[in-house]
Amino acid sequence: MCLASGLTPDSSRMTAKDEEEPRISSSPPIPNQSTFAGRRLRLSSWASSAAPATRDPACNWSCLLSGLVSLNILLLGCAMVSASVFNTVSITTTHLQVYLITIMILSSCWMVYYIIYIARGDHAVLYKDGHAGPIWLRGGLILFGLCSMIMDIFKIAYYVGYLHCDSAVKVVFPIIQAIFIFVQTYFLWLHAKDCVQLQRNISRCGLMLTFSTNLMLWMTAVTEESLHQTVIPTSNTSRMSRSDAMRVSSKDQCECSHSACGIFEQASNYLYPFNIEYSLFASAMTYVMWKNVGRLVDEHHHHHLLRFHLRDVLLGPINGLLVLVAGLVTFIVYKVDVQEQDEAKREEALRMHYIMNTVAYAMMSASTLAGWVLYGLEQREHVSGKNPTRSLDVGLLLGASMGQFSICYFTIVAVVATGTQGELDVLNLVSAVLAVIQLCLQNGFIIEGLHRQPYAPMPSQVFANALAARCHSDSTLMVSKVGTVVTSDVSQTHTLPHYSPARLNWKRRGLKEICAFLMLCNITLWIMPAFGARPQFENRHGHDFYDVYMWVAVVNIGLPFGIFYRMHSVAGLFELYVIS
Repeated sequence: MCLASGLTPDSSRMTAKDEEEPRISSSPPIPNQSTFAGRRLRLSSWASSAAPATRDPACNWSCLLSGLVSLNILLLGCAMVSASVFNTVSITTTHLQVYLITIMILSSCWMVYYIIYIARGDHAVLYKDGHAGPIWLRGGLILFGLCSMIMDIFKIAYYVGYLHCDSAVKVVFPIIQAIFIFVQTYFLWLHAKDCVQLQRNISRCGLMLTFSTNLMLWMTAVTEESLHQTVIPTSNTSRMSRSDAMRVSSKDQCECSHSACGIFEQASNYLYPFNIEYSLFASAMTYVMWKNVGRLVDEHHHHHLLRFHLRDVLLGPINGLLVLVAGLVTFIVYKVDVQEQDEAKREEALRMHYIMNTVAYAMMSASTLAGWVLYGLEQREHVSGKNPTRSLDVGLLLGASMGQFSICYFTIVAVVATGTQGELDVLNLVSAVLAVIQLCLQNGFIIEGLHRQPYAPMPSQVFANALAARCHSDSTLMVSKVGTVVTSDVSQTHTLPHYSPARLNWKRRGLKEICAFLMLCNITLWIMPAFGARPQFENRHGHDFYDVYMWVAVVNIGLPFGIFYRMHSVAGLFELYVIS
């Protein structure tokens, strides 16, 4: 009887929506039930009034307008990047940097306007997409953004030495880029999950402007890195990249005013991969925000319950670390030996590189096949419903893998058509074939995992003696439907969920081991090409079979997408690890 008197009719009708309200709004918990009901009524009325706007023709008009903004910015930027590379007389790097400075300033101004005015508007953000901008993705954005800002500092110090004979724009550009990165990182950290409901036309255009700016910065950085890493084949044994050849031609006209220019230049070159990945991360997060403008569905589901931990996982991380260490050692030896004029050392470095990649591809393919077997044994249902983040992940995964596929198939055709004439050709062919197999298996493994329901931690059943509790205090204990204990008095309401850390079964543990191993292997395969391993230029098979300029174009277009594919695979595998 005492328990029945403690559970009032109003409290017994508490639903999961009552517990979702503090997460939908940033306000603190409200002390009484009438206030909760008023807030639910207000939010539901606003959602019902805003719902027709998503089907209104004005939405299609704003999407078209923002798409045209992005298209014009990207096409003009592509033309200027191409002109600055192939026609350095009329359009120089300075003109391109002026264009990039302009769109970075406009994007930064819009993000500040969004943070100060739009996001703080009443009923501006009623819902948040729980799948967008997870903590690990925003943490990676901060890491890459910090490295990019350090790169900009090195560039400023480098170009200051050329102020007496070069344009001051080259010093202003890294300053504006560092400010843009800082503002954007702060903006995405706070608002990556927003489904903004106010000023939708301006928000869509502003997000597309920021999206296009990041793509332009990515395109410029990839072009500069490709020029730096592209080796021009010569008749003798000397090796020189195209960017070095361009600098040699103008070396007599302009010299650095301090002795540390070479150090700053070399340091900034090693940080280019982080800047490239930052632009791609920011582009993906901005695109998801654009898709979520006006969205009314609050998708949080299990993500607020999932945590990263290494409990019960051992073999995958250990084997992955062994592959990572072996890859780093191979990469260091490769970078040292290919710079030598000794042809025997260069061939030995290529042989080690191909063997390392072949072993890694074989191990990754076997692990992925084991993961497919575990998928067939477990009983998880597939995710239903549309989700912009998941759709973007799948599209980027398949699109980025096309770069690696193209290089592999061009290599296979060249080697098979001319015949294997040595050990290097055999290793090159085997590595390319295994890479194709590994890409197909890994793409299917990640996509299938992303479309499965995540494992939800099961709450432990907690029973409370309400009669004894009331005898000792004035508060009452209410046992909710999910097994949580809610302590309520006249002043405050507390929800105390309790989850027991159960051990993983062998199928879940196997999936986590596989995901951890594949993550570290993909990091290894990202490090080597991102920091300068270009066996496609060291091995002259591609140069001899295809035209030199065609082969350079295939590698310089496909390789940046292949590098991004490895990092995007790490992100997808990390999510699979968490939800398994």
